[in-house]
Amino acid sequence: MPATLFFASAGLIAFAYFGYPLALAIAARLAPKPIRRASFTPAVTIVVVAHNEEANIGAKIRSCLDQRYPPDRLRLLIASDGSTDGMNAIVRNHGDVRLRLLAFDQRRGKAACLNDALAACEEDFVVLSDARQPLDADAVAFLMENFADESVGAVGGELRFRTEAASGFAEGIDAYWRYEKFIRQKESDIGSAVGVSGALYALRRRLWQPIPPQTILDDVLIPMNVAMQRKRVAFDARAVAWDRPSLSPARERVRKVRTLAGNFQLIALRPALLAPGRNPLFAQFVCHKLLRLVVPLAMALALVANAMLARQGPFWSITLAAQLGCYGIAVAGLAVPSLCRRLPIRLLATFLALNVFVVLGFASFAFNRNAHLWRTNRGAD
Repeated sequence: MPATLFFASAGLIAFAYFGYPLALAIAARLAPKPIRRASFTPAVTIVVVAHNEEANIGAKIRSCLDQRYPPDRLRLLIASDGSTDGMNAIVRNHGDVRLRLLAFDQRRGKAACLNDALAACEEDFVVLSDARQPLDADAVAFLMENFADESVGAVGGELRFRTEAASGFAEGIDAYWRYEKFIRQKESDIGSAVGVSGALYALRRRLWQPIPPQTILDDVLIPMNVAMQRKRVAFDARAVAWDRPSLSPARERVRKVRTLAGNFQLIALRPALLAPGRNPLFAQFVCHKLLRLVVPLAMALALVANAMLARQGPFWSITLAAQLGCYGIAVAGLAVPSLCRRLPIRLLATFLALNVFVVLGFASFAFNRNAHLWRTNRGAD
């Protein structure tokens, strides 16, 4: 029994992080479904929901309104979620007729503001973005090219990090995002990506469905709603939003714990995601999102089972020593960030940190009823 538990747990971990991406790569090579991109310039509204983003909103407005896209077909709507700093004044005083402020007195969270903002839009296409990340000048144009293919209902862009002078841990997070980009690209290549980056994505407005106001992960629930209407969710790495990676595990924890709490919440908010007959991306959703939520439990079970078997032969002694050694190196990397300059230590530390965040994310989902109200992390990264 302990041996079976060990191999089952190890197998689940290996498949979640290595087997699934490999299967995607093979499927994308053998049975690709290319998107028929073409020049397409419909009327578009960029929607940005923000709370107390006085420090970032000016740059965000400039990057949105300076897009290389027909100016008469581009609008920007800033939805202010109960902001109390100077952000609203900056938006009101900007002076561009294409810019509109939708200011809410009460702070309700991003999802509630998105529902109201999308209801206020008239354009057939909307681009959703966060206040913190400026956009590349061609981001909107690249996203729209995908909608020339009628099978496409939503498109995610790429969140790219500026890593100059970044810490070793920040480089580990950047590596994780490159890994996520690979998975999303391959999912898109064979049909649809499961989620997109909240920093930059677009959809056909007629496919929009209001989301529960307590939703944490709009960037997963909204594209999954599109997919469940039998439209593709594409990924286009040419469309870029820029950000800075977290410089330490403590700072990354705030963001990642909230995201992982959102993954647990998705199942409670949209049980149909677990119904193969209703969710055309059921297999991808399970493999990409759900299996990773089980990995911390699998790690603990593999270690306990291995400890029970340690005296039954050299194989088990070696595997136990390997597990303990990897965890020890990872903890050392987290405790002494300078060690993360070395690639193996950086990857182990990032892997351990992300799985600790899964546990914290579950706790946040279970006990924090205000997890959907993000905290502005000004100057944190």
